[in-house]
Amino acid sequence: MTLAAVIALLAATVVAGTAILLAASGELLAERSGILNLGVEGMMLVGAVLGFIFTVRTGNHWYGLMAAMLGGGLMAGIHAFLCITLRSNQVVSGLALTIFGTGLSGFLGKSYQGTPITDPFRAINLPGLADIPVLGPIFFHQDALVYISIIIAILLWLLLYHSRWGLSIRAVGQNPAAADAVGISVSRVRYFCTIMGGVLAGMGGAYLSLAYAPSWQENMTSGRGWIAVALVIFALWNPMRAIVGSYLFGGVEALTFRMQTAGVNISTFYLAMMPYLLTILVLVIVTIRMRSEAGAPAALSVPYHREER
Repeated sequence: MTLAAVIALLAATVVAGTAILLAASGELLAERSGILNLGVEGMMLVGAVLGFIFTVRTGNHWYGLMAAMLGGGLMAGIHAFLCITLRSNQVVSGLALTIFGTGLSGFLGKSYQGTPITDPFRAINLPGLADIPVLGPIFFHQDALVYISIIIAILLWLLLYHSRWGLSIRAVGQNPAAADAVGISVSRVRYFCTIMGGVLAGMGGAYLSLAYAPSWQENMTSGRGWIAVALVIFALWNPMRAIVGSYLFGGVEALTFRMQTAGVNISTFYLAMMPYLLTILVLVIVTIRMRSEAGAPAALSVPYHREER
């Protein structure tokens, strides 16, 4: 493989991993506060369809992105109300959210299948940086959402580990009773983190329909929401590791496309399975690692009853 082909593959890796990185960042934030949201797939689909519809209607992809973020946030708000206020089972609520989002997106987008989009996100050359050999074409000739996704992950890391807000979020996820005892509003923190997680999932969905493959197709996330949930475990709830993990999964996806176009004599069904086989392998490895490293937040998926403080 030539150097140019390797650079093209790595650039495609960044593109393919961006939607997963956005969704995983949102799920990581929610889980750090103690809320497990298995509705990421549904929120991504709603974000994808709303982003596409509003972009087609307005001709402006930024309006589409805002609609996707709003849709994802509203979906997450439903999950937050059920799990925080009503103290429903978080697994059941998340699965219901995925089913609901899948059906809703299919219904809303039915008449938009095959509709062309006039204003997708396009690659932007960052002055000076795009001309750097090797790294320039990979990282600095991408669309705006790629840059935004990396910035969000870094800011999330700074928030969680280098700010008082982050300390409060981690405290709520680890020991909500103790956090409540020192005056931190557990429900407020969890509502904020869950809804912001939905906003980022909606952005991830919008990336698929407005940049990665500018179009609308039913179930176009193809399981990326589930990969994002698994990626949070792979990253051990650390946003910087989530960047690496997202590009790892994106690299596998980009490689399968390259192998198909190169005519490699492997069934396309096996190639399509590769990202999900990697997900299973990663979960096995991380489960072993978690025996010696910090694991999930102690209060993850556990409803908090203030009366039990």
